[in-house]
Amino acid sequence: MIPFVDLKAQYLGIKEEVNAAIQGILETSQFTLGKEVAAFEEEFAAYCQTPYGLGVNTGTSALHLALLAAGIGPKDEVITVPFTFVATVAAIHYTGARPVFVDIDPRTFTIDVKAIEAAITERTKAIIPVHLYGQPADMDPILEIAKRRGLVVIEDAAQAHGAEYKGRRVGSLGDMGCFSFYPGKNLGAYGEGGMVVTHNPDYTRTIRMLRDWGAEQKYQHVLKGYNYRLEGIQGAVLRVKLRHLEAWTEARRAAAAHYDELLAGSGVATPEAMAYARHVYHIYAIRTQQRSEWQQALQAKGIQTGIHYPIPVHLLPAYADLGYAPGDFPHSEQAADEVLSLPMFPELTRAQCEEVSEAVALLVKQPAIEDA
Repeated sequence: MIPFVDLKAQYLGIKEEVNAAIQGILETSQFTLGKEVAAFEEEFAAYCQTPYGLGVNTGTSALHLALLAAGIGPKDEVITVPFTFVATVAAIHYTGARPVFVDIDPRTFTIDVKAIEAAITERTKAIIPVHLYGQPADMDPILEIAKRRGLVVIEDAAQAHGAEYKGRRVGSLGDMGCFSFYPGKNLGAYGEGGMVVTHNPDYTRTIRMLRDWGAEQKYQHVLKGYNYRLEGIQGAVLRVKLRHLEAWTEARRAAAAHYDELLAGSGVATPEAMAYARHVYHIYAIRTQQRSEWQQALQAKGIQTGIHYPIPVHLLPAYADLGYAPGDFPHSEQAADEVLSLPMFPELTRAQCEEVSEAVALLVKQPAIEDA
């Protein structure tokens, strides 16, 4: 079996470091926030090329608090894409604001910057570009529009730890950047976690209060806040893993390059990394109109795959009240019908890449074989 992701293999490579870090938390009993979380905040913010980082309990909470810090609330509108994990849109909903969708660029799976301007109304307050699958959105046009129209830019970088746009780390480009540390992410906790990074001290102060019941000091509740604190064990584990992130990222990029090489000329639609991007390949998604058949055939050969994501948010029953219909965002809908995620993790071997690629390439030829 070739797994879609192998968290056990990663753990075995850092077992002693991680066990010592967890033991340290047990001995200090700083289970919520604490020194390890504070140290991780500082280190991850520096990694993202920002001065401030605020650890929270999930990536969804990071988006929620970033929106609140920016003053987003009822009657406001926030522009984003429908081809993303539902959390991007849920966070907008939590504030009482209305999500307004723009279709994706089919080459990158990220927001079509040419379509943003037409979606802006007098109620628009923010744009959330999603750096999907580890590829940065085309940020310069987004930032130019935002500056000209007085909008806040909040980067959804949940899948893009260490990705770069024109040499700058994602998360540092907009007003705030939001990350998830869900276990399967490029930098994953041993549980849940998230972070907001920013250059803005006012946003930092607000989010620091909002994540801890709105308190500036204990029992002094300045804002109506939330229990969104990052646990001490997660901070300690993430500090260990951050030290390995660059090596893991280069291993992902090498595996993706090997897939690209092996599948070149096969007729398989492989990911396209933009010239401006350092793609970090959280997901390596190919495209096929025979996805169900391919997924079943690969599973039969012991190759696990995933689908990210099978239904665009505007067509989910939970968001039917937004009033969108099939056909409104054709590139998002086509991607949702076609994407198939191949195994991708730092420990993926060249031999495993070759086995997967050979099996995929054979599937392209299969209809011709059957017709014959």
